[in-house]
Amino acid sequence: MATQSPAAIARFVEAGRGTAPADLVIKGVQLLDVISGAITRTDIAMVGDRIVGTYGEYDGAREIDGAGLFAVPGFIDTHLHVESSLVTPLEFDRCVLPHGVTTAICDPHEIANVLGMEGIAYFQRCAEHTIMDLRVQLSSCVPATTFETAGAELAAADLALLRGHASGIGLAEFMNFPGVLFADEGCLAKLSLFSDGHIDGHAPLLRGRDLNGYIAAGIRTEHEATGLEEAREKLMKGMSVLIREGSVSKDLHALIPLISADTSAFLAFCTDDRNPLDIAEEGHLDYMIREAIRHGAPLHHVYRVASWSAANAFGLRDRGLIAPGRRADIVLVDDLEACSVRQVISAGRLVTPELFAARGSVAPVGLDSVKANKITAEDFAIPATESATRVIGVVPGRIITEDVRLDLPVVDGAKQVDLEQDAVKVCVVERHGRNGNIGRGFVHGFGMKRGAIASSVGHDSHNITVVGVDEADMALAVNRLIDLRGGFAVAQGGVVTAELALPVAGLMADTPFEDVHDALIPLRAAAKALGVVLAEPFLQVAFLPLPVIPHLKITDFGMFDVNAFALLEEPPPPAGNG
Repeated sequence: MATQSPAAIARFVEAGRGTAPADLVIKGVQLLDVISGAITRTDIAMVGDRIVGTYGEYDGAREIDGAGLFAVPGFIDTHLHVESSLVTPLEFDRCVLPHGVTTAICDPHEIANVLGMEGIAYFQRCAEHTIMDLRVQLSSCVPATTFETAGAELAAADLALLRGHASGIGLAEFMNFPGVLFADEGCLAKLSLFSDGHIDGHAPLLRGRDLNGYIAAGIRTEHEATGLEEAREKLMKGMSVLIREGSVSKDLHALIPLISADTSAFLAFCTDDRNPLDIAEEGHLDYMIREAIRHGAPLHHVYRVASWSAANAFGLRDRGLIAPGRRADIVLVDDLEACSVRQVISAGRLVTPELFAARGSVAPVGLDSVKANKITAEDFAIPATESATRVIGVVPGRIITEDVRLDLPVVDGAKQVDLEQDAVKVCVVERHGRNGNIGRGFVHGFGMKRGAIASSVGHDSHNITVVGVDEADMALAVNRLIDLRGGFAVAQGGVVTAELALPVAGLMADTPFEDVHDALIPLRAAAKALGVVLAEPFLQVAFLPLPVIPHLKITDFGMFDVNAFALLEEPPPPAGNG
């Protein structure tokens, strides 16, 4: 909360004591105490953005009838990429706040990898207008690895210039854990810059003494734990574990048994990457809450994970409880187990369409970020250099992939798609106008029988990723994205069958979230018409460039790459250690 004048503090005290009316009062609501689990009928009084009274009766200039409703603290999404919602931060605010998310801690990693400091500054400007409290962490890995061609590079000196904004907390997820473990100079400089504050983690499957070293660098949270034993080890070693349920990475059900009276103070919820279709069909953090309760997690501990524990993990001491002196972020539900949100109060303001309409606007950026040259089907040819081919194996519901070896057919000296082995082509086309490279390889697990899918969302450097059976359709889909200035496209039989324009940095639409939701429905249907079996084919395409083959040693660091010809077979070890 902002510094308060003596007069404002006196006003809080008077309203809290009941000697003066409050600004807003919820009358006769059932308040859930997320610390003890007690449910008590009470009024809740607010002045400005602050709660001033509970467990008593109050009068207010404006009153809300809370009869039949339960009051819980506003939900905190502790790690997300707004860009993965495919809408701008202001539209994300309008989409997610009605689900009870009053604080969202975002990493603008995606737009930063396209636009650098300009992208982060855009998010900071948006945070000045959102009704929810949008916290903008500073992206630690731009580019994510030295193997990729991103649109920008951010060193510690660049991040230093972005510090100090009111939306900031600290350094966003430190994805380059090999760089930490092997003392990369650039990594150490960033860790040093934020060593007096908060640093988010990102270390999938890291265990044992390597995990100790990673945490010893000052890293405090982890959202990449996908199994109970991994999560328990990270808890035991002092990390706050952020349980994730996104559109691709779905770890909630595996980690629900972790939620107990002993652990709930050290857990939080996050979505990481969730699109408007899933938000509309399932929900956001409200979905995670009801699913955790449905599968046996203790009710008030689940709500504690979604609020108080999340706030504490990030040093947000002014929120997470419905109590005097705390930020007035309150969610009213008519059923605690179902987490059925009826009304939301954000910083003392009842959330209404009119409130969003009065926010102001922020001009979009990166409208000309797709600078790739048009391509042809011949650009996707893959010469046969050896018998066994290294293939990316997609694991449904996870961004972690497998390292698959297949013998693929060869025609005229070039390796071919093999539908019987479910091996289709995947290529990455550099789109930042830096070198025009094309990475070429194969992927297993899509079930695709025809056509192609292309996306300018390609984690983490966000080049154009295309998966396809037919090279001509692959070229058609890629070229259509260039015309759209970014987005998604499906092609089959020489025709683009569905598309969505994402012109803001090639990542986000410049239209309302309802329009994006409506466009995703025919896109999903068009992908299914190609035979694709994955529930979220576009996000799965977007995650294919990630270096997430789990059982390779860190020093192997096998990954798909736009700088190399195909999959790296024998890359050099990270700097500083063999």
